[in-house]
Amino acid sequence: MIVHTNTPKVIEARKTVLDLILSNHDRECLTCTRNGNCELQRLAQEFGVTDIKYRGDRNRHEIDDKSPSIVRDFNKCILCRRCISTCKNIQGIGAIDCTERGFSSCISTFENNSLNDVNCTFCGQCIQNCPVGALKEKDNTDIVWEKLKEKDTFVVVQTAPAVRVGLGEEFGLPIGTNVAKKMVTALKRLGFDKVFDTNTGADFTIMEEATEFIERVKTNGVLPMTTSCCPAWIRFVEMNYPELIDHVSSCKSPHEMFGAVIKSYYAKKNNIDPSKIFVVSVMPCIAKKFERTREDMQGVENLDDVDSVITTRELARMIKQAHIEFVELADSDFDDPMGEATGAAAIFGVTGGVMEAALRTAAEVLEGKPLEKLEFEEVRGSEGIKKATINIAGKDIRVAVVSGLKNARKVMDEMKERKSRL
Repeated sequence: MIVHTNTPKVIEARKTVLDLILSNHDRECLTCTRNGNCELQRLAQEFGVTDIKYRGDRNRHEIDDKSPSIVRDFNKCILCRRCISTCKNIQGIGAIDCTERGFSSCISTFENNSLNDVNCTFCGQCIQNCPVGALKEKDNTDIVWEKLKEKDTFVVVQTAPAVRVGLGEEFGLPIGTNVAKKMVTALKRLGFDKVFDTNTGADFTIMEEATEFIERVKTNGVLPMTTSCCPAWIRFVEMNYPELIDHVSSCKSPHEMFGAVIKSYYAKKNNIDPSKIFVVSVMPCIAKKFERTREDMQGVENLDDVDSVITTRELARMIKQAHIEFVELADSDFDDPMGEATGAAAIFGVTGGVMEAALRTAAEVLEGKPLEKLEFEEVRGSEGIKKATINIAGKDIRVAVVSGLKNARKVMDEMKERKSRL
């Protein structure tokens, strides 16, 4: 069989389909966050679309912005259903689906509730796979700009490890380019008083989680113990496995821990009123926006540990708004709040890194001597579920590293079944 994919007839058919999509699309491109980085926009340019032949009646849909993390705007949806496939098939959540039929088809939630009121975990994978601006992170740059202008506010920013290798893509650099030093320079030019590395918070997390694990092992506490680093994971457990919540570590995530330290230890050390400190976290995950609003994320004097969370994309927009030529920037180093972060924090950005860092600390404490071999290759790799047995101080410790909430559900179901037999 011979298939022709680039004939005048095929091209005309593609243009017709594209015209039909655009006929019912909100074409306010200049005010869309995906302007210049939109798949639909690229296709319209590629096929030379300069006019819309078919003009459908567009019913305005209410924008869902109730969630602290995600904004859902069906007016820009093209019904590609990638978000559904991601949420249902990859993450195993199923918070959204296609409702109605025909021209009335709509990507929505159960009974058209807000994403804030259904089983959405704010993992952000739907945004990652949306080709247009129908799904986007809630923008918090306005409040950050406002605080940067206030002379009596001490504005601190911390950046997650993944941001330094994601930010460069927004400025045309090769994927994976480490732009940490240019990023620090850009943040200082934006007006931040101090620029810290969240790796310091990751060090705190490892010490706390490893210590808690050791305590549970020694006192026959609740095992297995799972990490508490990811807010999407925490929300997933709270909604789907509330009976297993005692298996989750009691520790806050790295950026929340660091925020608490900045407003307590750092503030006291530098004679700064904690109420005058505004902490901004630059994170690759929109679930951190939700996490910041939790009632249990308050610290000294009932102040929020972190005051605002922006994503890598939001930071890129701020840099562009300030007319900073990012690629041409000189290098700068992070400010040093209390010493350089360790290698344990550095591996947080890779799959299994949190587990490996925790194992290093736990093993060294339990064995009472420095490790001869730091690497735990057993927990590395790209498999969805990795299980291993590690011998530490003569005791076999069974561990598991899980990627994706769909795989997490499998492990939690195993834990639930085992607990029901006790």
